[in-house]
Amino acid sequence: MVRNSNSNNVEIKKGLYLVSTPIGNLGDITFRGVDTLKKSDYILCEDTRVSKILLQKYQINSKLISNHKFNEKKNLSKIIELLRNGSIVSLISDAGTPIISDPGKMLVNECIKHNIEVIPIPGPSSVLSAISISGFSEKFFFYGFFPEKKKTLSEDLENLSNLNSSIVFFVSPRKINKVIPLLKTYFSDRKILICREMTKYFEEFIRTEVDKLEIFDVELKGELTIVISENKIDKKASQTLNESDKNIIHKMINKISIKEIMNLINKDNKISKKEIYNYCIKLKNEI
Repeated sequence: MVRNSNSNNVEIKKGLYLVSTPIGNLGDITFRGVDTLKKSDYILCEDTRVSKILLQKYQINSKLISNHKFNEKKNLSKIIELLRNGSIVSLISDAGTPIISDPGKMLVNECIKHNIEVIPIPGPSSVLSAISISGFSEKFFFYGFFPEKKKTLSEDLENLSNLNSSIVFFVSPRKINKVIPLLKTYFSDRKILICREMTKYFEEFIRTEVDKLEIFDVELKGELTIVISENKIDKKASQTLNESDKNIIHKMINKISIKEIMNLINKDNKISKKEIYNYCIKLKNEI
């Protein structure tokens, strides 16, 4: 096994390399990452125009193969054949660690099936970078991008709201304003960190409480990485609704929002908002 692949005189073993690339600042790629890409016979990339900027900076002249979500299945047999014939192939994404909310899992599974080695080259990750500066629990759940169907998203967010860990999302700047009302519904009483343009010149970190989130009046630029804090459970709070509270909810469920009901019931009693919310959802499903 090769333990040091930094030297140009050292060969690297055959297989598929998953090479992490910068999430913004081109200086963040590792020495080993550059060395591996230089020694690769082929580099699979999402967008050759994006990848060429990085590769040209580090004088990497390996052959590029376009490999994105629309053609990765079609490419499979060709790439596996290259690997079985002894070629060194690297997979990179437009930014960050490959596979994470990016194409490539199909290829990795095919390599495993054919006993082809898959080797990670660690490096930049927007997920870990955001968690590290959040100040929230280091135990986290990574969700990725939101699905298109609102029903699916609502079901997922309800399940996630029960996790007592930090939660990481990727959000398109075009969708952030549509997502904010959902975050306020499912993650009330939590803190939030919104990371924008990480490692770039105009990077920005927005720290606030979920309940205080407001709709952005201008479209943000750059993909957003969002971290929701863990669920702080009030140990003094009652976890059970009494019959009087339930009667109030029955009367108000179709008149005011769930958030307003939560605030109403929680105003004079120390009842968990999560308990109130779950009861409201259950009641709505029965109606």
